[in-house]
Amino acid sequence: MTANHQPQEATDVRDVTRRKVVAVGAGAVAAVGLGGSAFAANALTEELGQKRHAPVAAEDCYALTSETTEGPYYIDADKLRRDVTEDKPGIPFLLRIKVIDNETCKPIRNAAVDIWHCDAVGVYSGYEDMGNGGGGPAPTGTPTDTPTGTPTDVPTGPPPGGGHTEPTDDTRYLRGTWRTDRHGFVTFKTVFPGWYRGRTVHIHVKVHVNGEWTDAGYEGGNTCHTGQFFFDEESVLASAVVEPYVSNTAERTTLDEDTIYDGSGVPGGLLKLRYRKDDIAKGVRGSITVGVDPEAANDGQDTPPQESASPSPSASAS
Repeated sequence: MTANHQPQEATDVRDVTRRKVVAVGAGAVAAVGLGGSAFAANALTEELGQKRHAPVAAEDCYALTSETTEGPYYIDADKLRRDVTEDKPGIPFLLRIKVIDNETCKPIRNAAVDIWHCDAVGVYSGYEDMGNGGGGPAPTGTPTDTPTGTPTDVPTGPPPGGGHTEPTDDTRYLRGTWRTDRHGFVTFKTVFPGWYRGRTVHIHVKVHVNGEWTDAGYEGGNTCHTGQFFFDEESVLASAVVEPYVSNTAERTTLDEDTIYDGSGVPGGLLKLRYRKDDIAKGVRGSITVGVDPEAANDGQDTPPQESASPSPSASAS
């Protein structure tokens, strides 16, 4: 797939990026493979149907969601789909995002939303040769129950956003792009992410607006938000005793230790999670309202340095 950010020739300073999402097949846009557990299939059917739309809470209005670095593992213009699982093992995770204008609190429809994250053992698709978080083969064996190491113990690398790393392979699991509906909602089916040294558990996100959906995908517009979603410690610790997460022995950075998460809760990207406390393996639902400035340009390349450490020089702030 070829669709990279290109300079905009128009003089409108608001449209500072240009992107094009290309479908990989005739059925890529319309079809969503629902497979997996009964939880995931039933929940996705309900969520994608958008049977109920809760009002935006007052505290979610008039607040911009924190911008973060893009990291080195973004692959522009990948697959148009809501189910990004591709049979990857892990706890079923249903992610529901609502995109709103932070000034008016009105939902933004037809925005293109990208998500991407590592698998249960910390490996990103497209970069499997780089191993766990870009720092080598995914560690396996007996995990540690408590996090070890602090950001100062981790090898340092270039500053956040320190250049895109070209993919090393053709895998594309746990990545996808889809549009928001008229209520501003978009829902993805994936798996609960794992972790790697130097970073807490997270999901990357981009929101593109002011472009146009065509038969080929999404063209033009501007990237108004580049951020990351985060998971509370209780949920991460619960996942760590479930296969295949239990096989991931990489040193884990807690939410409080992470140098990308700004500690502001939902405005900082902290997800609201629902799952059975006695059996997280049944599946997790996550939701968040993302407040954006539709006229802004936030591609994640110029974010002020927040991270002083990274799993490896090639994977800083990933």
